[in-house]
Amino acid sequence: MSLRSQYCGRVTEALLGQSVSLCGWVQRRRDHGGVIFIDLRDREGVVQVVCDPDRPQMFATAESLRNEFCVQVQGVVRARPAGTENEAMASGKIEVLCHDIVVLNPSVTPPFQLDDENLSETTRLTHRVLDLRRPQMQHNLMLRYRVAMAVRRYLDAQGFIDIETPMLTKSTPEGARDYLVPSRVHDGHFFALPQSPQLFKQMLMVSGFDRYYQITKCFRDEDLRADRQPEFTQIDCETSFLSEQEIRDLFENMIRSVFKETLGVELANPYPVMTYAEAMARFGSDKPDLRVKLEFTELTDVMADVDFKVFSAPASTPGGRVVALRVPGGGELSRSEIDAYTEFVKIYGAKGLAWIKVNDVAKGRDGLQSPIVKNLHDRAIDAILQRSGAQNGDLLFFGADKAKIVADAIGALRVKIGHSAFGKEHGLFEEGWKPLWVVDFPMFEFDEDEQRWVAVHHPFTAPKDGHEELMDTAPEKCLAKAYDMVLNGWEIGGGSVRIHRAEVQSKVFSALRIGPEEARAKFGFLLDALQYGAPPHGGIAFGLDRIVTMMAGAPSIRDVIAFPKTQRAQCLLTNAPSPVDEKQLRELHIRLRNPQPAA
Repeated sequence: MSLRSQYCGRVTEALLGQSVSLCGWVQRRRDHGGVIFIDLRDREGVVQVVCDPDRPQMFATAESLRNEFCVQVQGVVRARPAGTENEAMASGKIEVLCHDIVVLNPSVTPPFQLDDENLSETTRLTHRVLDLRRPQMQHNLMLRYRVAMAVRRYLDAQGFIDIETPMLTKSTPEGARDYLVPSRVHDGHFFALPQSPQLFKQMLMVSGFDRYYQITKCFRDEDLRADRQPEFTQIDCETSFLSEQEIRDLFENMIRSVFKETLGVELANPYPVMTYAEAMARFGSDKPDLRVKLEFTELTDVMADVDFKVFSAPASTPGGRVVALRVPGGGELSRSEIDAYTEFVKIYGAKGLAWIKVNDVAKGRDGLQSPIVKNLHDRAIDAILQRSGAQNGDLLFFGADKAKIVADAIGALRVKIGHSAFGKEHGLFEEGWKPLWVVDFPMFEFDEDEQRWVAVHHPFTAPKDGHEELMDTAPEKCLAKAYDMVLNGWEIGGGSVRIHRAEVQSKVFSALRIGPEEARAKFGFLLDALQYGAPPHGGIAFGLDRIVTMMAGAPSIRDVIAFPKTQRAQCLLTNAPSPVDEKQLRELHIRLRNPQPAA
């Protein structure tokens, strides 16, 4: 006979009067005047088990139970007495009258209560096995599973096939650092763990597989944040013989389908589309959160000749920018709140945060309150008020510096104000799901440290039609057939049409100062493949961890990954990374310069 006939969380009124066999963990045991109640939990939920003393052997076992004992319960489903129903539980209208209990395995006292809402992340990750038993973590990982299955069903229906690509591959350092794996067989040589399957999926297109996908692990040795892990999961897709628009349509429909199937949410149809240039001009970000109803006001052109050097210096310097951020109703903000925002933007490199309170817009400069107004001429004052659409009671914040610092600092300020209690009270934030395509990215950006152009996405991205020659003459004007899918301020997917002709790929390498020998050493296998009738192709990759994090409303992707690493790239459960013994190092032809003692 099977140990289990039903999941605990699926015992409902439909089973009234039936005998059931349940397995799970004791979430709570309560002794109510000679009757013992057990909340029995499994992955599907909790059911209440009632133990009466008229079955002495069973009752004695029930008395011995403690939290997290693993048990089997056999009994009969009955309705709960009137007035004791629990509408918050799927099984809240019934209970199981226990006939027998078997302790499958006792538990030592857990290091924390599973219903404790104030656990530190260190405690949770150290005892991850127990943390994963908590209902919210069970929910998150079940949601992750449902999202992955919805993706697979959609792609299968669209003719995509799942093909695995290697985990041990060639190191081609472009962008983040590779994780390296020493070869025992080939002395002094290393594999790299893939940062993405990019080159292999392109070669699969050359091989004629037409529509490929893979839900796969990728690895990047980079500084970590709430939305980054050294190993992460990517929904990786590539297709041949489709235009950029057709690729976007295909995968927009996929994400729309996944949200409808897993959350019952209808995303916009179609998504709005915005160029990179427009996104940076209006929001200072290539992944703007459209729920926030604040935008930049461009002022660079009218600030070059004002007496206020904080504005005039960047406005008259190439690469400088001056913008205003109008905050409707912001005149209510206290000086201490303004000072707190000033400290906030300094995180992003801003030197300070100028501001103007608009008391009476009809009075012009006389209706403005700020120490900077006296240093601005009338033409600048008029431009500020007219372009921003300022109204009485508004507050204007200003950013003036290099364009990147302005974008980062005032862009982050925009989001912070919009998400604040003030922002929500004043209608500056709109709840819901706001998807967006950002397109027409620059092909290249200039790296000040290395004094050379680098690829904005990756060096296999195709330039827009007619922009091929700009790679030689004006790289800063060259746009790419690249596109990012943005949702509520997170980039959840990014891709491009790829270069499918070897001569165009060579032009890109030349613009990036990757010479023929270096290109051949790093990417020779791809360049060779492109010579064999490579089809036009393109694709996209989605961050599964990010998507599920957003759907779950979790604060970090660590809350949707079963066994994540900390921000220091450590696994507290297994204590990885860890030293290895000298014999293993010798086999790998490795000698440590500064051996560390075992922890």
